[in-house]
Amino acid sequence: MLTAKLRKQMIINKLIDCSEPQKGSSFAKELGVTRQVIVKDIALLRAEGNNIIATPDGYIIEKNAANRINRVIAVNHHIDEMEDELATIIRYGGVIEDVVVEHPLYGEIRAMLKLRTFNDLSNFIDKFNNLKATPLSSLTGGVHIHTISTETEENMLLILNELKNKRYLITE
Repeated sequence: MLTAKLRKQMIINKLIDCSEPQKGSSFAKELGVTRQVIVKDIALLRAEGNNIIATPDGYIIEKNAANRINRVIAVNHHIDEMEDELATIIRYGGVIEDVVVEHPLYGEIRAMLKLRTFNDLSNFIDKFNNLKATPLSSLTGGVHIHTISTETEENMLLILNELKNKRYLITE
């Protein structure tokens, strides 16, 4: 049986080596423990200063994010326009890092998305529909915030311009 220290080291090594998100249930199966043990291990690894991010597709450690251009944008649209909004960002090489809403009781509620490709978007929309989920923006009448990143300022400007033309971007 693995010690907790060795198990956490195996988790962090795999996250560093892999570019794709890793499911907690996969770690649990591989390491012979429950998913709850993995959740606890991840929490402890985060407390030790590891930048582990939980996405809808699993855990990742962000690599090479330092040289990307990041912007925080405020947007507003109807639920039926969610896929178009996200596709607009991806179309120009953007990554939708997260979604944030400002809740009157709880304050900031943030969910990590890490949507990079149209395949990521398709999987997200499929999961959204299969779960009959409600977007966080439903708590705020459609208003929400995204952190988006791109490799170039030109791509960022293309994204912002198209979001503005589609009247998704809040500019005032």
